[in-house]
Amino acid sequence: KKISEKISEKITENKISFEKAIARLEVIVRALEDGKCSLDESMKLYEEGVKLVRICNGALTDAKQKLTVISVDNSDN
Repeated sequence: KKISEKISEKITENKISFEKAIARLEVIVRALEDGKCSLDESMKLYEEGVKLVRICNGALTDAKQKLTVISVDNSDN
């Protein structure tokens, strides 16, 4: 399988790390900004990017909630 297919599978399963999602988003942005992709490829990249943004937002929300719990726990001491 191509690397992009493996990444797409991980994205679909939400099994991609935050760092890898950000790195892939950077690649997608560069490809879209370059303007050398066909319309079809651009649409696929955009769709993948939207999925990655959702994964990143979820990871950031989870991290924020954990930090809130830690802060509350520490203020009780």
